Amino acid sequence: MEWILAGLAFGFLGSFHCIGMCGPIALALPGPFTEHISFLVSRLIYNMGRVVTYTALGAVAGFFSRIISIGGYQQSLSIAVGLILLLIPAWRKLRLLLNRAGSLPGRLAANITGRIRTLFGSGSFGSLFLIGLLNGLLPCGFVYMALATAATSGGVEPSLLFMAAFGMGTIPAMLGVSLAGNLVPVTFRQKLQNFSPYFIALVGIILILRGLNLGIPFISPVF
Repeated sequence: MEWILAGLAFGFLGSFHCIGMCGPIALALPGPFTEHISFLVSRLIYNMGRVVTYTALGAVAGFFSRIISIGGYQQSLSIAVGLILLLIPAWRKLRLLLNRAGSLPGRLAANITGRIRTLFGSGSFGSLFLIGLLNGLLPCGFVYMALATAATSGGVEPSLLFMAAFGMGTIPAMLGVSLAGNLVPVTFRQKLQNFSPYFIALVGIILILRGLNLGIPFISPVF
């Protein structure tokens, strides 16, 4: 339950970043759905596709987390990840460094967006689900941060549950963008991304405290 609540909070509080980054995709989703219920269902299907991808990634992160935990390095990993997050002033600067280091993230994003554009030609529920699945694979610093947090869980189940809850936590904001449409100005969505550095720093501090075994319930429990 602890990791589920943490994932929900993580996804909900960080979803302001999603509005700026993935908002355009949510606004451009295909489908000639004229009825309100059909439109709502189609957008929920898209978002569930994202949740499925995040959950699968959480299972992978949990597998490696379990190996690290067996080796006795879980606390050290939590502190290390927290320190790394504190050293990142903003995800924009990190993205620039990654782009300078190589073109792999760009090629991956181009490949995925190309497949998403192909699916945009169909307005079926199935295509919307696939768009959501692929959207979850797009390079995103926010998702990477969630996966890094999940990797400190020490097991497959808590990591999987954290990422599933993380995806669910982002749905209100993403669904809101789809329903509000152009009522949400682009400049406003971009300004929301300014909160990202503060959120990253908060998560970094929590992870460091968690690794220190201070005996604080939920925040720094004793392993």
